[in-house]
Amino acid sequence: MSALRLVGLLAALLLVPSPHVGAELPTQDWVRTETRMDCTAYEALRTPFFGETHLHTSLSGDSAFVRVRTNPRDAYMYALGSAIGLPPYDPNDMPTRTTQIRRRLDFTAVTEHAEFLGEIRTCLQMGLPGYDHQNCIDTRAALAQPLGSPDDPLPPIFVAFTLSTVVPTPMRLPLCGVDDVNCLTQAAVAWQEIQDAAEEFYDRSAACDFTTFVGYEWTNNLAGFNLHRNIIFRNAEVQPLPTSYYEEPLVEGLFTQLENDCVGVGNCDFVSIPHNSNVSGGLMFDPANGDGSPLTKAGATRRATHETLVEIYQHKGSSECDPRTSPNDELCGFEQLKRVNLFAPAAPDPNLPAVNFTRQALKEGLRQHNLLGANPFEFGLIGSSDSHNATPGGTVEEDFGTIGHLGVRDRPPSNPMTRIGPGGVTNSGGGLAVLYAEENSRDALFAAMRRREAYGTSGTRPMVRFFAGRPPKDLCDRPDFIEEGYTSGVPMGGTIGPVLEKKSPRFAVLAMKDPGGNGEPSTQLQRVQIVKGWVDENGDTQERVYDVAGDPDNGATVDLDTCIPSGTGFDTLCTVWKDPKFKPEQRAFYYARVLENPVCRWSTRHCNDQGIDCDGVVPPEFSDCCTDFVEKSIQERAWTSPIFYHPERFGLKGDIKLGKDPGKDKLKLQLTIGDIPPELDVENNDFTLTVTDDDQIYTATLPAGSFEVKKPGTSYKYKDSDGLIDDVKLVQLKVNSKGVAKIKFQTVNTVLPNADASTHRIDVRLTVGDYDETDSRFWELKGSKLKSQK
Repeated sequence: MSALRLVGLLAALLLVPSPHVGAELPTQDWVRTETRMDCTAYEALRTPFFGETHLHTSLSGDSAFVRVRTNPRDAYMYALGSAIGLPPYDPNDMPTRTTQIRRRLDFTAVTEHAEFLGEIRTCLQMGLPGYDHQNCIDTRAALAQPLGSPDDPLPPIFVAFTLSTVVPTPMRLPLCGVDDVNCLTQAAVAWQEIQDAAEEFYDRSAACDFTTFVGYEWTNNLAGFNLHRNIIFRNAEVQPLPTSYYEEPLVEGLFTQLENDCVGVGNCDFVSIPHNSNVSGGLMFDPANGDGSPLTKAGATRRATHETLVEIYQHKGSSECDPRTSPNDELCGFEQLKRVNLFAPAAPDPNLPAVNFTRQALKEGLRQHNLLGANPFEFGLIGSSDSHNATPGGTVEEDFGTIGHLGVRDRPPSNPMTRIGPGGVTNSGGGLAVLYAEENSRDALFAAMRRREAYGTSGTRPMVRFFAGRPPKDLCDRPDFIEEGYTSGVPMGGTIGPVLEKKSPRFAVLAMKDPGGNGEPSTQLQRVQIVKGWVDENGDTQERVYDVAGDPDNGATVDLDTCIPSGTGFDTLCTVWKDPKFKPEQRAFYYARVLENPVCRWSTRHCNDQGIDCDGVVPPEFSDCCTDFVEKSIQERAWTSPIFYHPERFGLKGDIKLGKDPGKDKLKLQLTIGDIPPELDVENNDFTLTVTDDDQIYTATLPAGSFEVKKPGTSYKYKDSDGLIDDVKLVQLKVNSKGVAKIKFQTVNTVLPNADASTHRIDVRLTVGDYDETDSRFWELKGSKLKSQK
C-alpha cells in the first residue's frame, strides 16, 4: 500500500476532512424534537454508533419464565458497563452467575413483549386483581419448580400463555378479567416503568454519552411462525399503551393503531423493525396483506415508510440467505437456525420457504416495485441480540457458552448444546446495530434509522462505509474519502438512478477491522464482497456475489483445540468498484458484506471448556461437539444497508454557457432515464424542467401537446429556433427497445443571471404528470462554462 493511500485511509477513518473544490458536508436531515442540551461532540460527516434495538428483561413473560429477575434499569446499567446477576438464584436469593459487558454501548432500546406485560405483574404482585385466579396460582407454582431439561414438557400454564399468541383470533387468559382490565391496568404500570428507566439513563447533557429509546415488541406467533416487530419511538412521546397481538393480530392493524396514537400527535414518530424472518414460514415478506388480500401500491408504500430497517442477525440465527435458494453463495450457511418455526427442534436440512430470508425479500421487493410502482421491502439492515437476560450487546463468542441469553435455560452446561428450543446449539450471541449519525442523541439516531444509514454485525465491531454514485476512481488514495463519498454519491441505505447514464454507478467501500479492547479480540479482515440483486428482462429476480477487496484464499485459520487463530489478514480494506453486468434498465440493489478471518464458534469453545474428547467417550448431551451439525469455526461479519438503484430516475450531462454579453447564456442537457415509466407521458402532460442552486437558475414548461409525435411511445420532438416558449430551442425524447430514454434539451441564447460562476451543486428537476425526479450533483466551472461532474 502506498504511503499516500495509507494516509488517505487513516484520515478517512478518523474523520479528518480535507476540503477540496467541489466538496461539501452532508445536510442534517433532522430537527430537535425534545428538550436537551446540544451535543459537544457533533460530526457533520456522521459517526458510527454501536448499540442494541432488541432486548428483554424480567418484564417480558418468556424472560420471567426462565427465572430472569433483572429489569430495564439493570439492562441500561449493563450497557454502560456495570455487572448484573443472572439466574439460577441460590437459597439466599443471590444470583449464582454475574456478567459484565466488555465494551459499553452507545445506545440501547429495551423492547419487552407487549403480550403478557400485565399478566406477569398481575400474577406476581400479591393483592392485585387477578392474583388469586387459577392461571396465576399455576404460574407461581410453575416458577417455584426447577425448569427441568429441554426434553421435559413445559408446564401447562406456560403452554397456555404461548398458545394464546399462535391462533388467528387471540384472546388473553381468564386471569385478565372482564374486558381484560386486570392485565391492561398492570401493562400500563409496566409501560411506565419502561419509560421511566429510559428517561433515567438517557443522557440529555452536552456529553451525549448514552442514548435510550422507548420501545416494545409486537409478538405475532401465528401457527408457530415468527412475525414479530420491534417498535422504536423517536423520543419520549409514545403510545399510551403498547399495541399487542391481542388487540391487533395483523401488521396492518398494528400500523393503524400506531398511526392513530402517534403519527401527527405532537412529535411522536416510530419505526417498525421485523426480525427472524428465518422462522416466519414465508409470511414475514409475503407480498400480500396479513389477511391474504393483494398488496397495493399504497400498502407497499405504507410498509416501506414504517419498516425502514430489518434485523438481519440475532441470537436466533442469520436471516440473510439460505444455501438452498442461494446455492452459489457458500457463505449463506453462516449461523442457520435450522428450524421450520419457533417451536420446532433444529434439524439438519429443514425445507424453508425462500422468502424466509432477507436477500430474497429484497429481490421480491424489486419485483413488486416493477409490478405496483412501490417497493414494500426497501429496507436497511441491522443486527441485535434479542437477549432475554437484560444483557444488551452481550455478543462475545467467548462468553456465550457460560452466559447465554435465556436465564436458567442456559444451565447446566449441557443445555446450550441441545437441538430443542428455545435456545440450543444453533443459537448464538447475536449481533449489533450500527447507526451513522452526527451526534449521539435520539433525534440524530432516529434519523439514521429513517434514512437507513445503518449496518448490522454478527457481534463484533468493524467500521464500514459504503457509498454509490460518482465517487472518484482514486477515492481510496485520498484523505477525504468520507466527505467525497457524500458529495459525489449516497451512503448505505440511499437510492440512486443512472447517474453515469448507461454506465454503472461506482461503489466505494471502506472497512476497518474491529479494534477490540477490554478482552475482546481484534480479528483482521479477510475480504469485502458486494451482493447484487436485480430483476432481469424476463421479470425474474437474480443475485450475484462479487469479491471486491481482500483475499478469500489468504490461508487464515484457527486451531479448533486451542482456538488460537493463525495467518494474516487486513487491518483495512478499500476499493472503488463498478458493476460489470450493469444494465441501466434493470432495477437492482447492492449491499456490502465484510468478512473477518475465522475464529472458533462459541459452541467449539464451550465443548473445549467442558473437556469433551471426541476420540473418547462423549456424553450424549454433548454429542454435537463431535458432529458437523453446526460450524466449528465462523467468520464474523458485517452487512451494510443496501443502496437501491431506481431505473426510472435520470442521470445527465450538461453545460451552462455563461455569455460575455447579456442575453448570451445557454443551457444544454442530455438526460438518460434507465427505464422510462408510463407516467412520463409527454403527449398528455405538461413537460417542466427546472434548474436550481440556492436560487432558481432556469425553468421552462412545455404544455401538453407541444411535442411532435415521431413514433408513438418512442420518439417525440419539440423544436423552435426562436424559443418562443421559455427560450426552449429543442427537446427531443427517444426511447430504445429496452426502455432506456434519452432526452436532449437546449435553449436559445437566454439570460441566466442566477447561474453562479463557481463550482457548486446544481439540481435539475424534471416533472411530467406524476413523474417527478431530480438529479443533484456538482457542476464545475471550466472557463466560461459550468459543466456537470461525471
